[in-house]
Amino acid sequence: MPRVVPSQVVIVIDHLFPQVHSGSDFNLHRGNGPEMRTLLGLLEYIPPELMRHDPNDFVQFVTGLNFLRGVYDQGATLDDSRGRVPGRDRDVICDIRDVLARCPDEAPAPGTTDLLFIPDPAFREGLRLDISTAEQALANGEWKATTVLAGSVVEALLLWALQQATAPDLQTAINNVVTKETLLRPPQGGLERWDLSEYIAVAEELTRIDTSTAVQARLAKDFRNLIHPGRVQRLAQVCDRGTALAALAAVEMVVRCLTP
Repeated sequence: MPRVVPSQVVIVIDHLFPQVHSGSDFNLHRGNGPEMRTLLGLLEYIPPELMRHDPNDFVQFVTGLNFLRGVYDQGATLDDSRGRVPGRDRDVICDIRDVLARCPDEAPAPGTTDLLFIPDPAFREGLRLDISTAEQALANGEWKATTVLAGSVVEALLLWALQQATAPDLQTAINNVVTKETLLRPPQGGLERWDLSEYIAVAEELTRIDTSTAVQARLAKDFRNLIHPGRVQRLAQVCDRGTALAALAAVEMVVRCLTP
């Protein structure tokens, strides 16, 4: 199904109904039928998660939408007193446009993993949006986008997990993975400068993730590296549905391990 975002519909409204910027009342009549039909059609394609959850905005939008449908279905000329929803001080097209202008163009889809273990709401919602976008890319058959984005989420989650460890515990884990030769040398620089393989090794040593999750995360690491054209040529590998599913599986397994 096509995906339409609120800002696109605002642009269409401005084009179809330039009167919204005039500041004066305007009538909707039989001659506006094509414009109203176009607007009503576009509104059906906006994903529910992008619509405002503010109660006043929701009521304003639903009321305006149903009023507009009634005007279109009747196909009758309206006078000024019927050009707006009763009790409102602006025309119905303006009401709908105002709400859409306040709506985001991106938001996690319903059912996206909550990540409630992350206390920072902005960081949490940013990761949820990335997960939702990766899942949407999978549904659209965009294997490379899914693979790379899901891999980046795994990396961000493991970085966050290691940032919660104390400095002594982190250093002990680093020493252990080098001793066991899981890593050939200690990671260089601060945590933010490590690569994904180092996050996986140390997170497993700290038991932030289990062994099966570490294995899956390493697959996600290898597939994510296919973003580099030279690696694709050397290894003769490409992103496909399998790599996409594997990367998303790594996300879910890491989330499971980090969830208390």
